[in-house]
Amino acid sequence: MHMAPSSARTLRDAQLQALHSLLNLNSPLSASSSSSSTSALTPAPSRPQTPGLPPVGGEGLVWKVLILDGQSKDVMATSLKVQDLREGGVTLHLQLHSDRPQLADVPAIYFVAPTLDNIKRIAADVSAGLYESFHLNFTSSLPRNLLEELAALVAAGGREDLVAQVYDQYLDFLVLSPSLFSLLPNPTPPAPRPAYAVLNDPRATEQVIEDEVDRIARGLFSAVATLGVVPIIRSPRGNAAEMVARKLDARLRDHLLSSRGSSASLFSSDAGLGLQRPVLVLLDRNIDLVPMLSHSWTYQALVGDVLDMKLNRVTVEAPESGKLTKRAYDLDARDFFWAKNAANPFPHVAEDIDAELNRYKSDAADITRSTGVSDVNDISQIDFSSNAAHLKNAITALPELTARKQTLDAHMNIATSLLQAIKTRGLDTLFQAEEGISKQNKAQILETLREVKDATPEDKLRLVIIFYLSVPDLSRADLAELEAFLKDAGADLRPLEYVKNFTAQAAAAPAQAGPGGELFRGFSSIGNRLTDRLREGGIGGVGLDNLISGVKNFLPAKKELPVTRLLSSIMDPSSASTAALQESDDYLTFDPRQSRPTGGKRAGGNERQTHSDAIVFVVGGASLVEHANLAEWASGGAAGVREGLRRTVTYGGTELLSPSEFLGVLGGLA
Repeated sequence: MHMAPSSARTLRDAQLQALHSLLNLNSPLSASSSSSSTSALTPAPSRPQTPGLPPVGGEGLVWKVLILDGQSKDVMATSLKVQDLREGGVTLHLQLHSDRPQLADVPAIYFVAPTLDNIKRIAADVSAGLYESFHLNFTSSLPRNLLEELAALVAAGGREDLVAQVYDQYLDFLVLSPSLFSLLPNPTPPAPRPAYAVLNDPRATEQVIEDEVDRIARGLFSAVATLGVVPIIRSPRGNAAEMVARKLDARLRDHLLSSRGSSASLFSSDAGLGLQRPVLVLLDRNIDLVPMLSHSWTYQALVGDVLDMKLNRVTVEAPESGKLTKRAYDLDARDFFWAKNAANPFPHVAEDIDAELNRYKSDAADITRSTGVSDVNDISQIDFSSNAAHLKNAITALPELTARKQTLDAHMNIATSLLQAIKTRGLDTLFQAEEGISKQNKAQILETLREVKDATPEDKLRLVIIFYLSVPDLSRADLAELEAFLKDAGADLRPLEYVKNFTAQAAAAPAQAGPGGELFRGFSSIGNRLTDRLREGGIGGVGLDNLISGVKNFLPAKKELPVTRLLSSIMDPSSASTAALQESDDYLTFDPRQSRPTGGKRAGGNERQTHSDAIVFVVGGASLVEHANLAEWASGGAAGVREGLRRTVTYGGTELLSPSEFLGVLGGLA
């Protein structure tokens, strides 16, 4: 799925550019930049060329150390690898609040959140003269009071000459894939709570709500500032999304007014975009709770649901030397298989593993034939007296082949873990039931629950909550029978209690559309391939043939979730249904570039616009199921998308929560 505005780059591209510039001591790698800076402890909202600093790379490489805190470490972990840091001249990366040795002849880059504790530690480091020079970068805008505190503490230490730069980087968000992002949590104590829990807690004070809304608006400002575009903002009325929209509109408007006529504006590059500016659709999570709890059949959503995945790193048990050991794999845009298959249904993924293995074997066979080696992993076998052209080709191809094999081995292990969970927990049966949930009745749900007897209590609870949300006329007697079944199964019913209370106070979430027929498809020869892999690892009797047997091999039906239908009516109103238009027409519109603030206005039938680029942001948490559905729609694969239209969509949320995590949030609110 494409994701960037017409200004030509994705949020991931813009974030990487800003990070590489940061590693280059804030000497821009290109003419444009999307961050702002201050210098020598005085505020200045642009990122100027730093005089006298050579570019990273080549003979002018500047070696330095990188100091991170917990928040910036997460930003780096989802964007750059250790090798990237080394190529940027970083010899060491260390934690801010740790004992660090003095390196008085090496410059230091600090990349940390703007908190009082961090400011005090930085000032102590400057006073101690730990490094040759200090290049201070904050994940978000450094408040005036903290800037003054930093200046006072550094001046008191008498070493203010060591502070070379102070920059606001506007990077307090995580880009998890080219079309998926989330915000960083609040860096200050107490321990952060998910936004949904804060905004829906009846015990929360007005100040707590205000602080959370302000945090979300700041994070969104950072995302659009990094992109360098001012979006047109749309939001529903009367919920947290509207509050965030008003805060963001005010923040953008203030920046544009204060930087008018100045090259220091974060958004100078989008001035000529006109009507091509993206639309930012802010939504409240309560518009549709179902995707947060759904069982999925797409690769990325399955991994996020079934396996232990944090910050794009997944941990699985893999066969090694005759026993199962835990292995961790990074799943990001550099993983060619993940980039191609993350949004695909699992049967497609299984078949593509098979196809890629065949391609690898063919390429490896070509190398062995031309060089005479028996194992492409053993370069020592190459006969260097043989044809020089073959040797050159082999030496060039071997690193790529080795990396490709490691990637395929990783995905074979991941697929094996998923298949084991699918069979053990009956995830295929649960997914199939949820696909046509609006057509189910209580007896069918009970039959499904009995069929998946080895599913976890949470799996069963998720199915019942989805059924409750999707069938508005469910009788009390039927619900009581389902609750009794869940209680006997050991499920914690507090999340269901919260949903019942929530729906009693508001309209039930929109019912899901029926699947419109099931598309069945086989796994090709993937079973044999993964079985061979398991046998190579020495695990007997765990073949994929046994795992696949009984698993329903079907593809999900093409349908639009409520968020996708709503976005479709905003981006392409001419092809939207009357009901969808009635809902989206009631949404407020904010345009920070208008000279006079509108305070939010209804779009109305006469003011509908067509948009080719959109950012969808859910206040209260994002769902991988929803992300996959939007990706399918944007690519033209879902029903209702007009042929030939280019749609680019970025999807994000206050945080990315797994179904299990969201159940915990709901239970905590009961």
